Amino acid sequence: MEDSFLYSKKILLVDDEPELRKLVTDILSDDGFIDIIEAGTVRAGFSSARQEKPDLAILDVMLPDGDGFSLMKELRTFTDIPIIFLTAKDEAADKLAGLGLGADDYVVKPFLPQELLLRVHAVLRRCYKADSPLLELEGCTIDFSRAEVNKNGKIIALTAKEHMLLETLSHNEGRIVSIDALCEALWGDNPFGYENSLNAHIRRIREKIETNPSKPVSLITMKGLGYKLNVRK
Repeated sequence: MEDSFLYSKKILLVDDEPELRKLVTDILSDDGFIDIIEAGTVRAGFSSARQEKPDLAILDVMLPDGDGFSLMKELRTFTDIPIIFLTAKDEAADKLAGLGLGADDYVVKPFLPQELLLRVHAVLRRCYKADSPLLELEGCTIDFSRAEVNKNGKIIALTAKEHMLLETLSHNEGRIVSIDALCEALWGDNPFGYENSLNAHIRRIREKIETNPSKPVSLITMKGLGYKLNVRK
């Protein structure tokens, strides 16, 4: 299926109407999306985005403790995920306000299920490429869809932080990723003070992916600069 890689993407839905949340969740689930997080307020949406790190956010404009526009501004302090506004307000000013903030699309209630799906697919296709969930390294294979390492036939589980760290490095394969950039990817917009924690994660990852962790050939330290991941071609 052309869009099959999209179904692994995590979607955050923020709307204060439980019936609407259920409707949208059912539409997305029936289409094949497997990871949908729901929230009913600005505060809950912000917290969920921080903890769950979704790949797409669908936001209502009118929320009990604020609005979708302010929530989008808060999300933009730590993530650039695509955002779709889903709302009953169809005034041109509201559309312009959302799009002016950098929203990727704007869907007006009531909507047809197929319209919502087409827009979700279009935004995700535009923002994410169809990466393979498998990454071949020297001596092992990483399956990002399962958060597992296959090393000489032995399956080794990755923690959430290890998965996130390897994914960040894989998106920059062969290129140096700075320590600050890796800390920011793992711990948010204030990465200072996490270098020791990052080093600990690097050591544990090497134990899982390297044939000889003391002489790594895949996850390489670039002294004074950061780290890079060598991928087997």
